[in-house]
Amino acid sequence: TPDGFPRPAGARLVVGYAGGLLPEKGVDLLLQAVATCNQALSGSKGQVVTLVLVGAGQERAALETQTHRLGIEPQVRFLGRIPSTDMPAFYRSIDVLAVPSRTMPNWKEQFGRVLIEAMACGVPIVGSDSGEIPNVLGDAGVIFPEGDAAALADCLEFLAQDPELRS
Repeated sequence: TPDGFPRPAGARLVVGYAGGLLPEKGVDLLLQAVATCNQALSGSKGQVVTLVLVGAGQERAALETQTHRLGIEPQVRFLGRIPSTDMPAFYRSIDVLAVPSRTMPNWKEQFGRVLIEAMACGVPIVGSDSGEIPNVLGDAGVIFPEGDAAALADCLEFLAQDPELRS
C-alpha cells in the first residue's frame, strides 16, 4: 500500500471517493450504502466495507453527523483535500472508486476526471447513471441508478464478495 494511505485493518473492501462534499455528489447515499453493506457482511469474520473520502465542501459536517448516526465512524475516514500529485497513490490504495453523483435541476455530472484517473490507475468504478458517467465508464465499471442507495449497496456488496471481478 502506498505511503500515507495504509489499508484499514480488517477491511474486506476499501471504497474510495474523490470530489466535492456537496449535495449533488451523492456522498450521503454512499454513506448509507456502506452502512447497509456492513450490516449484510457483518457475519463474515468481521470484515467490512471501509470508506476513504478525499475532498472538501459544505456538506462535510452533515456527512460526519450522518456517519455517526449510521454507526459507521470506525469504517469512514475523511482525509480532506490532498495534493493532485498524491492522487495516484490514493487510487492505488483503494479497491473501488464510488461516484454516486445525482442530477440536480441546475447540474448533472459531466466528464468526471476522477473516472479517468482511477481507470488509469487500474481501479474499478461504481458510478451512478448521472450525466456522462455511463459513457465515460463504458465496461470499466458498474453503473447503478442515481439516487438509489440500496442499488449502490448491492454493487459494493457484490464487489466485496468477488475479488476476481474487481481485478
